[in-house]
Amino acid sequence: MKFHSIEGDVTVNQPDAAALQDAIAARFANGNGFALATINLDHLVQLRRDAKFAQAYLAQDFVVADGNPIVWLSRLSRRPVDLMPGSELVVPLAQLAAKADVSVALIGSTAEALSGAARALEAQVKGLKVVCQIAPPMGFDPESDAAAEVLARVNASGAGLAFLALGAPKQEMLAACGRTLAPDVGFASIGAGLDFLAGTQTRAPKWVQAIAMEWLWRLLGNPARLVRRYARCVGILPALMRDAWAQR
Repeated sequence: MKFHSIEGDVTVNQPDAAALQDAIAARFANGNGFALATINLDHLVQLRRDAKFAQAYLAQDFVVADGNPIVWLSRLSRRPVDLMPGSELVVPLAQLAAKADVSVALIGSTAEALSGAARALEAQVKGLKVVCQIAPPMGFDPESDAAAEVLARVNASGAGLAFLALGAPKQEMLAACGRTLAPDVGFASIGAGLDFLAGTQTRAPKWVQAIAMEWLWRLLGNPARLVRRYARCVGILPALMRDAWAQR
């Protein structure tokens, strides 16, 4: 399924977990890097306003659906895709990396969260090696010299997979830069996935996720930050539904 951005159409090009894992396993086997983004309604709002974010998205090799509205729109367009939240991709991708003897870097969040996530991943995934942990300071610019230094550190560590937990648009922009400055590394933008693993943030209970109400759980937990964001997301839904119908 395609979504409009200020710079061109962004395509959700991995329909399900099996297709994504096959594609990434092939990259690992060939020693090739990649950039993976997980698109949601907030990203779609930004893609229509922020040219740099749109350019970063167009540089991603793989795009998957992160959010039930994306899945519902894909069904409306008759190009169905499965739900694949970034936080749920961390362990499966780490398992693929371990199987291919690819080491891992963790970038973003805080030093405490990265340390906890590294311990959790190495405990859950037999043979996994976390060789690099970088927690950039507040105000980190993904297009700065500091970002180039981060990517150089990842390269020097020998990591073949880097989980980016910087939030949008920083993580997608850093991944796009990484495709040029660290082309042999796979970059996966996974939002709060490392914080969930470390226990520094708590995800909605499974039953809340099952009824597609995780957005409400988040809203109730942080209304000051999320009310305006969610209002903008609701505001673009009619246009997205028209676009989806046109793709049938």
